[in-house]
Amino acid sequence: MILQETYTLPNGVAIPKLGLGTWMIEDDKVADAVKAAVKLGYRHIDTAQAYQNERGVGEGVRDSGVAREDLFVTTKLDAGIKSYDEAKAAIDWSLATMGLDYIDLMIIHSPQPWQNFAGDDRFFEGNLAAWKALEEAYADGKLRAIGVSNFEKDDLQNLIDNAEVKPMLNQILAHVSNTPFELIDYIKANDILVEAYSPVGHGQILDNVEIKAMAEKYGVSVPQLCIRYVLQLGLLPLPKTANPAHMQNNADVDFVISDADMEALKNAEPIKDYGDASVFPVYGGKM
Repeated sequence: MILQETYTLPNGVAIPKLGLGTWMIEDDKVADAVKAAVKLGYRHIDTAQAYQNERGVGEGVRDSGVAREDLFVTTKLDAGIKSYDEAKAAIDWSLATMGLDYIDLMIIHSPQPWQNFAGDDRFFEGNLAAWKALEEAYADGKLRAIGVSNFEKDDLQNLIDNAEVKPMLNQILAHVSNTPFELIDYIKANDILVEAYSPVGHGQILDNVEIKAMAEKYGVSVPQLCIRYVLQLGLLPLPKTANPAHMQNNADVDFVISDADMEALKNAEPIKDYGDASVFPVYGGKM
């Protein structure tokens, strides 16, 4: 069962192969979502400072009934933090807000502040400064692993060339019809795990006739097909839901997509409109 399987980060830390995303789940509701997920067998929970629900995630983790060491908690340094002092304070803020003694994985949410996303300035110096704070927190045992999100090749190379500790994971937008293979190959070639957020294309894939037909062929839902696709690429899918039925469905992916069908999914018609989510930089055609 996928919920019991793990990948191994470059530093030897095991990370569950399927995570639960909590973006847009309100702070006063997310604890119940976390507890429901853990009850179903999830052991990997993802949040972020920008989600403004770290307090509730921490509550859900603490009240889950499962030992802390058996859960894997990820959070993200706010994208606007590009200095050592700010990053150092923000790391401690997340720990205090969640009420946890350590965080399993903390990542820089974006190489650029959201208002500068996909602009010419890559904030190399700022990312190195924020990364230094993560490295120190990692060395101090506050963080078990450190990584990045939405980093392109040049952003990663900056850290690989200049930092003490290489990023262990890069969380990127990747799903059927929008899989950045060149970037994924580069990340993997540097022994960095690829985590795929929005593996169901923020819901915009659900109405794709060809993908629905393929899902029916396998006797699975479209989200199950999309999550399985990501797994077969060697990526870590991070579907977001507060619905326990959807959590269960997302985890029931014990089937194999044929090579021919994988090729078809790799070449599916790209999503051009992410609906309401298009207002967010990562979905607005800026990647």
